[in-house]
Amino acid sequence: MKQAIYPKVTLVGAGPGDPDLISVKGIRALQQADVVLYDALVNEEILHYTPEEAVRLYVGKRLGQHEFTQSKINDLIVAMARLHGHVVRLKGGDPFVFGRGQEEISYARQHGLETAIVPGISSSIAVPEMQGIPLTSRGISESFWVLTGTTQTGAISADIDLAAQSNATAVILMGVHKIREITAIYQHYGKGEMPIAIIQNGSLANERYVLATVDTVVEEMQQQGVGSPAVIVIGEVVREHPAFVREHVALHCV
Repeated sequence: MKQAIYPKVTLVGAGPGDPDLISVKGIRALQQADVVLYDALVNEEILHYTPEEAVRLYVGKRLGQHEFTQSKINDLIVAMARLHGHVVRLKGGDPFVFGRGQEEISYARQHGLETAIVPGISSSIAVPEMQGIPLTSRGISESFWVLTGTTQTGAISADIDLAAQSNATAVILMGVHKIREITAIYQHYGKGEMPIAIIQNGSLANERYVLATVDTVVEEMQQQGVGSPAVIVIGEVVREHPAFVREHVALHCV
């Protein structure tokens, strides 16, 4: 007798990359999955938590590589739930921080599917923190901005201009390919000496980072070959990094 299918979609944040940083609730969802649809920044070690018979399908999108458009992913989530049952949509970081998770879960709800959301640790906070960079610090930074480097149209976010005028820490995701434009904005406001960190592959064994100033970061990134995927942190809090030297900016790659 064929087992009844109960369509359900669970949106799970996988964390910044280290497989140990997924939540216990996220692991439990994976253990109950019939289908897992996962993104480019998800550590595939996490898939070991899924049942052996579960369908695992990569639907990742990266700059210039969009095999699956967002509309196709939305349709696939609904189709897989109706065909197989419990779909876990696994996304890097937290799915509601530039992850388009809200779009996907809303689409599933519009099609009458039961849904659940399991938050993830956002790379915007975790990656700087694991390098010893606090996003807020008494007497240094009272707030922080989390921004995307690129808008839906491909243009740089106008909010970066606003952040550059404040004393807040700016954390920019998906912005490495816009680093020249980003630094030009800060230079326009006379902040060329502002410290900046570029952290590539945050939380992973192959993590690398550059510590520099707005004026020098482009050249130093090129010299060290540090690039995407990376988190950009701009603000005086970067001086709190254990390896940062005020008088002579140190460049480190680990």
